[in-house]
Amino acid sequence: MAVNLILKNRGVTLFIILAGFFIANTIVAEFVGGKIFSLEKLFGFQSLNLTLFGVHNLGLNLTAGAILWPIVFIMTDIINEYYGTRAVKFLSYLAIGTVLYAFAMVYGAIGLPPNDWWQFQSGLSEDPSRNIADMGLSFNKVMGQGLWIIVGSMVAFLVGQVLDVAIFHKIKQVTGESKIWLRATGSTLVSQLVDSYVVLIIAFYIGSDWDLVRVMAIGTVNYFYKFGMAVLLTPLIYLGHYLIEGYLGHEQATKMKNEASST
Repeated sequence: MAVNLILKNRGVTLFIILAGFFIANTIVAEFVGGKIFSLEKLFGFQSLNLTLFGVHNLGLNLTAGAILWPIVFIMTDIINEYYGTRAVKFLSYLAIGTVLYAFAMVYGAIGLPPNDWWQFQSGLSEDPSRNIADMGLSFNKVMGQGLWIIVGSMVAFLVGQVLDVAIFHKIKQVTGESKIWLRATGSTLVSQLVDSYVVLIIAFYIGSDWDLVRVMAIGTVNYFYKFGMAVLLTPLIYLGHYLIEGYLGHEQATKMKNEASST
């Protein structure tokens, strides 16, 4: 009976859906973050070979998680618009707790003793690409990211979220209901500027003894990507508002936005 009452409230149902995707995107972004890919190769371009702060041969080599983080921050702005600051902070803390729980469970799985036939699969298949010399080692390397990377990512995520929320509301106080693109994109650009450097400083300057100049250079390249993505994904913010307004109805949507502005 209680479930039916919850599902009949479109505002509550929408929050559950948004929260589910928000947390899922955060977890997946963390777990795929161990893969580094070349954005230039993805689109068939030559490497940029940038030089920043005296560091040479820099290109758009990004973690796979960089694909998902812009979506997380778009959802942050949408949730902020309709549910307010407290809702975003609650989901941010919940996401961090869920990610830490997930990593704890994964590290527990890494510690389990592997079965011999599963661990040593070389020669089990006629397809060479399916033969893995040490499946246990591969599993551990892929699933077990460094502790400092986890810490850096979580701190950067939390700082970025707090900044995003604060700047979003400051801009909205000036612009009112107009200029959705300005408060959404503006808050993301500033929060990501901090996020781009915090995660690298903690994970690689403090955690791995990288030179600070190299960390700042790579952080700047990463921010170029995030800046471009924030601009390119702006239409998705308007699409999200359009779909939500259609689902909630103009009257309820307006009421929720007014209540969110006061929280």
